[in-house]
Amino acid sequence: MPWILLFDPTASCNLHCKGCWAAEYGKTLNLTYEEMDKLVTEGEELGIHWYMCTGGEPMCRKNDLLKLAAAHQNSVFHLFTNGTLIDEEFCKEVQKVGNMAFFISIEGIGDATDDRRGKGVFDKVMHAMDLMQKYGLLYGTSICYTSQNYKAVTSDEFIDMLISHGVRFNWYFHYMPIGDGANVDLMLNAEQREYMIHRVREIRGLTGGKQIFCIDFQNDGEYIDGCIAGGRQYAHINPAGDVEPCVFIHYSNANIHEKSLLECLQQPLFKEYHKGQPFNHNHLRPCPMLENPELLGEMVKRSGAHSTDMQQPESTQDVFNRCRPYAQQWTPAAERIWAEEHPDCGSCTACSK
Repeated sequence: MPWILLFDPTASCNLHCKGCWAAEYGKTLNLTYEEMDKLVTEGEELGIHWYMCTGGEPMCRKNDLLKLAAAHQNSVFHLFTNGTLIDEEFCKEVQKVGNMAFFISIEGIGDATDDRRGKGVFDKVMHAMDLMQKYGLLYGTSICYTSQNYKAVTSDEFIDMLISHGVRFNWYFHYMPIGDGANVDLMLNAEQREYMIHRVREIRGLTGGKQIFCIDFQNDGEYIDGCIAGGRQYAHINPAGDVEPCVFIHYSNANIHEKSLLECLQQPLFKEYHKGQPFNHNHLRPCPMLENPELLGEMVKRSGAHSTDMQQPESTQDVFNRCRPYAQQWTPAAERIWAEEHPDCGSCTACSK
């Protein structure tokens, strides 16, 4: 049973950021308030009390989400947002409901963010942070790191700037080459990814670290036993109601408009995930798409899942072709780093692979 559900209240967004998976979705899709309320109600009955709202831009549905948070006071709601629609009135309402927090997307200081998100967005984000700090709200960042920005978003200057604006945590996400026309040049090479491993640990070090908590979802697999998707610890519901194993994996056997949440979590694709996890004994290679791309196609084929890409159905062979070169060049480095940091690994029988 997962302990986090991500769902997309809407596919609409007031921005069009380069490389965002939501850009693949149609702009007219929405989950109604009644559908979201039913989803959370069923989730709470199953013991799920942490809900993350992605999109699209969830703040396009801010009134419904405030209503949802007020109606479900035994759960918490975290919004992944570009921050541009946060105003003082909204902060006051969040303060009242008390169970909402925020992940604000940012790519760096000034033009580094504006180049991806649009002119003036960085200043709007800083204003939103200052408002949330004024009202004592909890917020952090959601940062997609690429071959172009990985040093900028982990620099002392950047981290100190975030801390000064009240940011409590950074969630780092490796760029994923999903969707037709994905730019593989934004994927990191082995040297760049190794830099991220050491730098994030340095930032959050007990000695010499920063007063901020950082998570790197591609490189911190050893702390969560690899991939957490497919209902193991979380799942994703897109704005069409398709229940997907991961925000980056657009395949499914189930839809909340046709089945209960429990039935959706029992779908064949999720059962394939359960049988396969962890997908690699080396948790620096946790993903069945990015570092083990042959596995995704096998699971989709065995389960009979279909593509849920909103723009254009994508075959797993296309995904494999895009990710295989990356996996091949990262594997030797990952094996070396894992052996250096876990010299005794392999002497026990704890791993299934």
